Amino acid sequence: MSVEVGGIVVHQEHLDASDQAELVEQVRRVVRAAPLYRPETRTGRKLSVRMTSAGTFGWISDRSGYRYDREHPDGMAWPPMPPLALDVWRSVANVPRDPQSCLINFYDANAKMGMHQDRDEADFEMPVVSISLGDDARFRVGGPERGGKTESLWLKSGDVAVMGGAARMNFHGIDKIRAGSSSLLPNGGRINLTLRVVD
Repeated sequence: MSVEVGGIVVHQEHLDASDQAELVEQVRRVVRAAPLYRPETRTGRKLSVRMTSAGTFGWISDRSGYRYDREHPDGMAWPPMPPLALDVWRSVANVPRDPQSCLINFYDANAKMGMHQDRDEADFEMPVVSISLGDDARFRVGGPERGGKTESLWLKSGDVAVMGGAARMNFHGIDKIRAGSSSLLPNGGRINLTLRVVD
């Protein structure tokens, strides 16, 4: 079943339980090769999520600003993209290109992601595809300008959101994690994968 929140299409329960478990294993392989780290903003404030990436490019946030880079902050190339994440992209993105970057964010019970736009990519005609694994997260969506009315929806494990078309540049964020709502991750928390075409 698909629903919309702020023009963003959410394919609910797109991944069944076995696919979710397999994708978690594929993410673990990425993390072993390119460990999670806590990015910081230009002002030196640490983000509450921990992050890594897979694919050709990874997204970096540090005192130099926001950008895509071919290397992990520790200097290694990013590992290959999880194959199941690539399958998800091909099933929902409806564009001729494959993603070049898979950002992997880990949210513990207290982590949040402030309202933001995904605007470091070159071609805004290409969607951003977001996969949720683990605990529920309240996804908040506004419009293309900061401020104003927002809508929210609880994303559950296995849900896939497609940010494309007129909603591609809408502000969005995660403002609450419902701790313990999923048994997928033994120690709790939420994994979010976002797939993007970069250049």
